[in-house]
Amino acid sequence: MTDPISSFRRIAQMDTPSRPAAAKVSERATDSSSETAVKPAPMRTDEVQLSEVAQKAMQEPQFDRAKVESIKSAIQQGLYPVDSRRIAENFVAIEKMIKG
Repeated sequence: MTDPISSFRRIAQMDTPSRPAAAKVSERATDSSSETAVKPAPMRTDEVQLSEVAQKAMQEPQFDRAKVESIKSAIQQGLYPVDSRRIAENFVAIEKMIKG
């Protein structure tokens, strides 16, 4: 029987008593020979070298912590201004980018 995915031949799974003894012996022989022939590949490590611009960007803070804290405080106090029209326009722009 051939496996439709890998196209390799495989022995159909049958009950042990009905399977020929020669098939059992040949399976054991191929199993034992394949164990000794396969050796693991040596481990290699990859190395990444960043450009000067990338190194500088990684050293700088990614966000202004003070600004984030001030916005968080304003939201908690209910003082953060929300422009619903601007939010809606940005959603429309995102939708156009996705569909386009």
